[in-house]
Amino acid sequence: MVRPDLCLEFANTRFWRGQATPTETLNRPEDFAAWGSANAGAKPDKPLTTRDLDQALSLREAIYRLFDAQAQNKPPPSRDLAALNDALAAAPARTALKRARNGYDWDVDMKAGTALNLLAPVLWSAGDLLTGPRLDRVRRCANPECGWLFLDDSRAGKRRWCSMSACGNRAKARRHYHKSKDQA
Repeated sequence: MVRPDLCLEFANTRFWRGQATPTETLNRPEDFAAWGSANAGAKPDKPLTTRDLDQALSLREAIYRLFDAQAQNKPPPSRDLAALNDALAAAPARTALKRARNGYDWDVDMKAGTALNLLAPVLWSAGDLLTGPRLDRVRRCANPECGWLFLDDSRAGKRRWCSMSACGNRAKARRHYHKSKDQA
């Protein structure tokens, strides 16, 4: 089964976007192949190229901008929706199911070993999330240095941080420091 937030996880492979030098986790084609294998369940049958990585990074940024615009209630750049649609049209179709460990999953033909084949589950996730009922639950971390995208599954729908253990605690510590400093 394609996780609905898989596209957000892929978008978050570049993080601390609000800093002068964001952190990039997909620096080599091997990094991209490893991420796809670990997260999208897709393994290329041949080594990926720098061109494959460039295509993946371009699609990642388009996906990020689409969902970032959604999280900020802004219209997305039309070129990003066009890039996603083009990629979806060129990616393998979801036409066959296979038995998986805990149910069923889509059977993707990885014989071509291209970036689009590896990204097919990510692209499907993006399309499903954009057209589904949880789109209004897409959030961007309130830490301006972070920029992480996530699905807010909290009961009240008011989650602000990518995680309390990271950005949430930093914000609390910063508020406490400034409050203590002002009282001194």
